[in-house]
Amino acid sequence: MTSAAPSRSGSAGSAPTPRTRASRAKTGRIPWILVLPAVVGVLFLVLPFAGMLIRAPWTTMGARITDPDVLAALWLSLSTATVATVVSLILGVPLAWLLARTEFPGRRFVRALVTVPLVIPPVVGGVALLIVLGRNGLVGQYLDAWFGLTLPFTSAAVVIAQVFVAMPFLVISVEGALRGADRRYEEAAATLGASRVTIFTRVTLPMVLPGIGAGAVLCWARALGEFGATITFAGNFPGTTQTMPLAVYMAMQRDPEAAIVLSLVLLLVTLVVLAALRERWMNAA
Repeated sequence: MTSAAPSRSGSAGSAPTPRTRASRAKTGRIPWILVLPAVVGVLFLVLPFAGMLIRAPWTTMGARITDPDVLAALWLSLSTATVATVVSLILGVPLAWLLARTEFPGRRFVRALVTVPLVIPPVVGGVALLIVLGRNGLVGQYLDAWFGLTLPFTSAAVVIAQVFVAMPFLVISVEGALRGADRRYEEAAATLGASRVTIFTRVTLPMVLPGIGAGAVLCWARALGEFGATITFAGNFPGTTQTMPLAVYMAMQRDPEAAIVLSLVLLLVTLVVLAALRERWMNAA
């Protein structure tokens, strides 16, 4: 007499579900062939910061941080990076929406132009801004003649340089979020009689808000660390255009220990903001 084998959870011949495959992948063996290059990559990124911590002049840290020039450079960096992020949001979110949701001639070319500041040296961007917005530039000459407005070597020039190099990070992030958003909710709102403005503000924006937040964080961090375009277009005037990266560069030439202190301050501010905001937006997603 044959007896039936005891049943197990799930049929022996049934295909594993996606959740089962994912759990197996999580509990699978570590691919040791990838461990060595991964460890080397982590060390490559961490060791320079560890070196700064080891060589930092901790005994004079307090006096150096509270130096008026350091505080002025830090405040200028934080304020201009924040203003640049706000400007990038105002200009970049509509641009990302057009690139993601509309068809128009030359869209691929426009998208390529948006990404150009990501790949060119920042100093080239500073030269381009100077040629266009300088006192004798293509546009700057009219701003000077008609309105008496001179942009280069001012605090406004710092913000312009930061927007130029940082806004593409926001545009790319928001465009990706818009492309990945489920458009059925927008279509449902449209069938219920909602206007385009209502759909955009009440449906689309809440769906892509994590992407906007992530893009804004990247934009702010990039603006905070901007150097090449700033020094070319805005100059290096303490209290007016000297941001923290420029202060680090100048300190490195006369006092390397001061440069280490400034670098640690900038690193700490960046890490705190990135960690806090990234955790918030990733949890929201």
